[in-house]
Amino acid sequence: MKFVKSSLCLALLSGLSFNALADVDIYGKANVTVQSSDDGEGSFTEIKSNASRLGVKGFEKINDSLEAVYKFEFQVDVSDADSKGDNDDNISARNQYVGLKGAFGQVVIGRNDTALKQSQGKLDLFNDLEGDIKNVFKGENRLGNTVSYSSNSYEGFKVLATFVAEDDVDADNGYSMAVTYGDVALKKSAVYASIAADSEVNGYDVVRASIQGKIENFKLGAMYQTQEAVDGSAEADGYLLNAAYSMGNNTFKVQYQDMDFDDSDDKSAISVGLDHKLNKNIKVFGFYSSFDMDNNVDQDYVGLGMEYKF
Repeated sequence: MKFVKSSLCLALLSGLSFNALADVDIYGKANVTVQSSDDGEGSFTEIKSNASRLGVKGFEKINDSLEAVYKFEFQVDVSDADSKGDNDDNISARNQYVGLKGAFGQVVIGRNDTALKQSQGKLDLFNDLEGDIKNVFKGENRLGNTVSYSSNSYEGFKVLATFVAEDDVDADNGYSMAVTYGDVALKKSAVYASIAADSEVNGYDVVRASIQGKIENFKLGAMYQTQEAVDGSAEADGYLLNAAYSMGNNTFKVQYQDMDFDDSDDKSAISVGLDHKLNKNIKVFGFYSSFDMDNNVDQDYVGLGMEYKF
């Protein structure tokens, strides 16, 4: 099975007719950590692949005002294996879609991050690691059966929208909307902000407001969210605060998250970390994340890792 999946992935990439496409970009990221993990029953050592990926994306010009766009991205688990060293599930789907782009913006159909998930930009300083906000907050959804719209920027503002088709007669369609302002990388603007909402998306209604700003070598961020299960079983509100300070090739990071539930099953997390850039595409890093669960076991993680983008 592993051979079949790997072969299909390679066939997809190698089988593209590059001469027929106006622009093709093959890209990827390997992010691997060696870490000590304690899920509440004692610590153990593990090697984790943190959303390592391989993808191909591009566009083809149709006329002066319209082009076709596509992306096929796969998550590759470079570390996990069973006792025999086999790994049959090391390839899984990430964003994969096809669509059109023009003066109206961009519309794509397929599997994609929802508008609410996209709205956070690069606020999460521990994205894909144990301290990822998805471990505390609902709404970090990447779903199939979607139609996604992204407007062009107007005076720094953009509109994002996602329609989630539920292919079940007893299920309701989902909707995700967001309005953003600024540059997510904080290179063209000193502030990035957004407000977003989910309705009937993956079982939850969510409202989220996010902001991140840059002052000299500091990045400061905050997020507030309310969430409620569609069936009314869980209602909560929470917030996130973080800061990053860059000094040469080093970036020091801290992030705190808190989610308060009506049933007192509160959850909080704090993460600290240090990134050291070796060059533009390669960094080594370390982190510590601790989760405090009111009605569950506490969790602690310490890790050292490397990330290589290509």
